[in-house]
Amino acid sequence: MEVRAVGKYLRVSPFKARHVADMVRGKNVDEALTILKFTPKKGSRLINKTLRSAVANAENTKSIDVETLYVKTILVDEAPRLKRWRPRAMGRATRIIKRMSHVTVVLAEP
Repeated sequence: MEVRAVGKYLRVSPFKARHVADMVRGKNVDEALTILKFTPKKGSRLINKTLRSAVANAENTKSIDVETLYVKTILVDEAPRLKRWRPRAMGRATRIIKRMSHVTVVLAEP
C-alpha cells in the first residue's frame, strides 16, 4: 500500500532540495522526520512539511499504521521560475531567476 503527498511551488531551488531529499530517501518515517528536524537547510523545513502531509494522508484516508511506513521515493522536480530584474549601473538591468520546486513524497509499507 502506498501513500503520497505533493508540495508544489516551494521556494527553494531543486538543486538544494535534492541534497536534503537524498538524506531521507529509503529511511523509516520516524528517522526521516528526526533527520529533517536537525538539518539546518531551508529545504529540510519544506520537505518535512510534505512528509508530514503524506503521513497524515496515510492515517486519515488509508488507515495505515504509521509506525511501519518508510520513504519509498522522494522526487524533487523543477517548477516554473520567477523572473525578476535588478537595477545596475548606467541604467541597465540584469535578470534574477528565482527557482522553485515540486516535491513528491511516496510512503509505503515494507
